[in-house]
Amino acid sequence: MTNLDLLADAHLTAARTAENGRSTEIVLHDGTLRQTVIALKAGVELGEHNSPPAASVHVLRGRMLVTGMDDDEELGAGELRVLAHHRHTVRALEDAAFLLTTVTSIDEESHR
Repeated sequence: MTNLDLLADAHLTAARTAENGRSTEIVLHDGTLRQTVIALKAGVELGEHNSPPAASVHVLRGRMLVTGMDDDEELGAGELRVLAHHRHTVRALEDAAFLLTTVTSIDEESHR
């Protein structure tokens, strides 16, 4: 079992002292399903990138801004958001930690 509260706190502590202002850990990897805890120090941005076939973000601590989708969206602790299939950036508005859930490939035939 994984305690996300403890991981969020530990990675926020690590991000605050890391040169790049971030800390990450894959907490679950099962086939194409992957869950990663990511912590960012306030002001740190994950540059523009593509979403995988399916993805969501669940904010565990702090506030962050997701840009480049239909509308820029601020997310705070406790909020869950599906990431659209568009290039986007993520920026920590304050020290933030989130759980990123991704599916890295989809067998189209099995999902019809």
